[in-house]
Amino acid sequence: MSTPRDRRPRDPRRPGATGRSGSRPARRPQRASNRPEGAPAARGGAGRAPREARGGAARETRRTPRRRPASPPPPPPLLRRTFRRGDPAKRIRIGGALVLAVLLLFAGRLVQIQGVEAEGYAAAASDLRLRSIDIPTLRGAITDAEGNPFAMSVEVRTVFVDPEEIQEDQRQEVVDELSARFGLDAEEVAEKVDAEPSRYQVVAHDVPPEDWQSLRELGLRGVGAQVDYKRVYPEETGAADLVGFVGSEGYGLEGLEGYLDETLAGEAGAHQVEVGLDGTQIPMAGGLAKEPVPGQDVRLTLDQDIQWYMSQVLAERVEELDAEGGSAIAMRPDTGEILGMADFPSYSPNDIDASSAEQRSNGAVAETFEPGSTNKVITIGAALEEGLTTPETVYTVPYSIEYYDQVFRNSSNDGTQRLTVNGIMAQSSNVGTIKIADQVGAGVLHGYMADFGLGGPTGLDLPGEATGVLTDPDDWWGTQLPSVSIGHSVSVNAVQMASVYATVANGGVRVEPNVIAGTVDADGAFTRADPPERRRVLSEGTAADLALMLEAVTSDEGTAPQARIDGYRVAGKTGTANRINPETGTYEDGGYTATFAGFAPADDPQVVVQVVLHNPQEIYYGGEAAGPVFNDIMSFVLKTLKVPPTETDPPAIRLQESGSTP
Repeated sequence: MSTPRDRRPRDPRRPGATGRSGSRPARRPQRASNRPEGAPAARGGAGRAPREARGGAARETRRTPRRRPASPPPPPPLLRRTFRRGDPAKRIRIGGALVLAVLLLFAGRLVQIQGVEAEGYAAAASDLRLRSIDIPTLRGAITDAEGNPFAMSVEVRTVFVDPEEIQEDQRQEVVDELSARFGLDAEEVAEKVDAEPSRYQVVAHDVPPEDWQSLRELGLRGVGAQVDYKRVYPEETGAADLVGFVGSEGYGLEGLEGYLDETLAGEAGAHQVEVGLDGTQIPMAGGLAKEPVPGQDVRLTLDQDIQWYMSQVLAERVEELDAEGGSAIAMRPDTGEILGMADFPSYSPNDIDASSAEQRSNGAVAETFEPGSTNKVITIGAALEEGLTTPETVYTVPYSIEYYDQVFRNSSNDGTQRLTVNGIMAQSSNVGTIKIADQVGAGVLHGYMADFGLGGPTGLDLPGEATGVLTDPDDWWGTQLPSVSIGHSVSVNAVQMASVYATVANGGVRVEPNVIAGTVDADGAFTRADPPERRRVLSEGTAADLALMLEAVTSDEGTAPQARIDGYRVAGKTGTANRINPETGTYEDGGYTATFAGFAPADDPQVVVQVVLHNPQEIYYGGEAAGPVFNDIMSFVLKTLKVPPTETDPPAIRLQESGSTP
């Protein structure tokens, strides 16, 4: 009986293929189906839908035979020999040997760590949890010549809490005490008291030692303090522009605080602290690694009383004349020591945020100006020193003189006069000085100006110092010589011009200005600063002649009788110069600079005072604007230094006389 083609079994090796004629494999018994009767068979695999679904007779569905999984490859011969089922003892021996080797490896490493290299690993572990922190040191003080402070450091405390040490029954008491004593918000203090995980929470800085001691006596556990230092500046010293200040990190930023920072700062110590897992420093742990070295005190040449008085008088005059600013210098001519250096506007170093950069600038060295007639002492001094003229030489001095394309005039029209060199100085004649400068020449005049200290550093080395302008004589042209001779086309700072008059007062020897007397170490030993440079600029005879001329300036016939001081012979010189308008670069609407420089007693000079007023309003001539300030300051300095009154009268000198012109 033939089998219908549709019922032939498929070749197991060829799923879905029709079997060939010949012997057929025995039919596998059908598996019981869980399909409900009449439900169609699910499509998938080799199964097919019943014939009724296709419109034909039902066909018996057959499944494709499953393939056997591939057998794993046989093990290598060595493993077949080693791990044969019939040899368990060998497997145990090899496994034990492997375990023993691992144990020996761990044991050797343990011996290495705990025995051979124990110290190294212990140090490394210690380094992971210990840190070195700086211990603040005492910054040196800045004092006047008698030890009175301009800047000093005071010991304070930084109060902190250790939350882990605070007892629960004292928690509220700690919060209440700290917030009440230091004026803090109670909630903020409570947050620090409850901080976790933490062992160091700063509560207050700059706490006076006596306040900390009072708190300590309460015995509150978990409340501690560290020693720190705070920089303070006594109020009303008037030396802020010179002294400067330190920043929040304790480094000097401006003035002497910045310039002398290495000397004042000292060396911080080191303390080891333990660092917790959260990075918290625990100050109770560790130990002292390095002792702090305190900074040295710096003793200045200033006198605190003189400094204060000068600053007060200067400020009052600047405000009275509605000037832009001013400066004043007082110094000893024989040593170059600065006794006072005042500047206005100024500021309080205890309130830096309320000040501007202009207020913090030390105008006595940073502000340059044209010296005007105060420069005539150099021009006439050079002529005398070179033997080109004498104090008694007479010059014909008209009201004005034309020089190339420019006309130079005297400050007042007195017509044509016959003035001696004494008279030219006493009456501050521009025309007479220009005539003398023509005899001196550009190269010689420039050399004397440089020797007097113009165009170079003062020697103070103060921050922000400006050297002024003194151009090379080879670059002088046209009207440059006459302009420079009367104090124009050249600029100076207040200390430079004060040094010029100190040189005359010191018999012609220039002593470099200095403001630092020396340093004082922690044991109180004083080390004097290097002596200032000394250089002879004029002969003693020339300096004496100039002193008499300058004394005539303060006489009734001179330009500054306001500078006279009862009981003392006073020598000095007025200066009135145009200011450059920074917007136009010309003198137009630039205003004036009023100056006065002088010394007393004229016959035995002890003090030099220089006063500068920048752009005073209405009153701007040197004698009228700056002369009274000079008088006030010089009078106070002479009394403070206890300089005895002058016992001699000034000699009579001739200011005007008829005769032949040179």
